[in-house]
Formats: sequence, structure tokens, C-alpha cells
Amino acid sequence: MKIAVIQLTSALEYKTNLETIQNQLSEAKKLGAIAAFLPEVFYSMSDGITPTPYLVEPGNMHYNEIKKLATENEIALIGGSAASLHNGKVVNRAYNFDKFGNDLGFYDKINLFACDLPNKKISEAKNYTAGSDYKIVEIDSHKIGLGICFDMRFSEMGLHYRMNGAEIITYPAAFTVPTGKAHWHTLLRARAIENQCFVVAAAQWGHHNDKIQTYGHSLVVDPWGDILLDLDEGEKVGVADLDFSKIDLIRHSVLMNRN
Repeated sequence: MKIAVIQLTSALEYKTNLETIQNQLSEAKKLGAIAAFLPEVFYSMSDGITPTPYLVEPGNMHYNEIKKLATENEIALIGGSAASLHNGKVVNRAYNFDKFGNDLGFYDKINLFACDLPNKKISEAKNYTAGSDYKIVEIDSHKIGLGICFDMRFSEMGLHYRMNGAEIITYPAAFTVPTGKAHWHTLLRARAIENQCFVVAAAQWGHHNDKIQTYGHSLVVDPWGDILLDLDEGEKVGVADLDFSKIDLIRHSVLMNRN
């Protein structure tokens, strides 16, 4: 299964982001990808202090713009998140569509990011309400467990997906530069190794505004922990071929008393 990973420097203005994403999805389609993984808050990047004004709701204009990305490019969209309005509260919601625009279901970020670093204090809880439910979607009969960014630090989520048949776990992200340099590759490789799954993490990169800079390095990691794709820096698209037979090979080679 050939997948594409999209790395962005999303701005607040959604129309600017859509134009970039359209170009990258067109390239992904030409490269033979059947599914594209988008990063966290791909639709509109706020300054982290106030939410974006471009909130997605089921069936509204912004929801339909995301859906059109799939149908116009005839490619499935997986895991990219957008600030969304749910029951009067803002959530960080991952959207998923097949190439026909069928809604495969959503995941609301459960573990909201918080850090207290020198010269930088961030708390997503100022803008977002946490979700509560895990979510698995399917593309071509392959199960994909959904997380978002900070969720990768919580190994119990990956284990839940592994035990429920996931072959891919995805963590779209907008990782900060200090934590990215320290932990990004290590955490994602750990989630792949311990669950013997592919891990796909499409990331934001660069200076988005005066307050937000992200790390990039979108990754695809195989079930052995080998990095199949690292997009490093810049806005770009990369593709990777996922050989699912490798999952069975590794799970039979390294027995972990799991189903």
C-alpha cells in the first residue's frame, strides 16, 4: 500500500493552506499514493493563544472544503486535524475520508499538550476541550489507529490499537522545536517497536506566526523501528510503500504474548 505524507507550514488563513495542500495531493496522486496523511491543525494554525476563527462543524463550509480535498484528488485523507466546534466547545479533531468523500469517522484529541519550558509555557487546554474515545478507521481493509501529536507519549493508546487489530498508528503533529529535537524520533520509533505496527506521523514545519514554530521531520516507521521516510525540513510531500507482510514476520519473530 503506497501512502503519501504531507508536511506543511500552515498559516491562519485556510485558503492559503488549501492551495498548498491541493498541490501536494496532486503530486501524491501522481506518485501513486492511495492515501495521504495530513498534519495536525492543517486547515488553520492559530497563535496558540486564541482559537482559529475557521472552526469546522459537520456539514459546514469548512467541513466540505476538507471533504473536497479527497474527492477532487481521488485520494483518501487520513488523520489530519482541524479545530472544530462540538457541543459549543472547541476540539482538536482528526478527519478521515475515503477517495469518494465518505466520512470514515473522527477522533478528538484526548491528551492535550502542556509544557513549562524555559521561556515557553503552553497549555492546549486554554483553547481545546479533550476528547474521550479512541478511534480506528479502515482503508483497503487495513486498520489505522488514530492519535494526535501529544498522544504519542501515552503508550497505552498504542497498545489499545495494537490489541484491536491496527496495522498502522498515526500521530499527525505540530511538535515544538525543543521537544522535537529531544523526543520526536525516539517516541515514534518506540510506538512502532513496542506495538509491531507501522507508525505514520505527518508534521507541521517552520515559523507559522510570531508565537509558533514547529519541528517538521514527518516520519514513517516500520514495525521493526526502521525509518522508511523522514521529510526533514520544508513544505513537501513524500511517499512510502507499506509491506504489511512485515508485520506478521516481526510478530512471529519477536513473540510478545499478544494476539
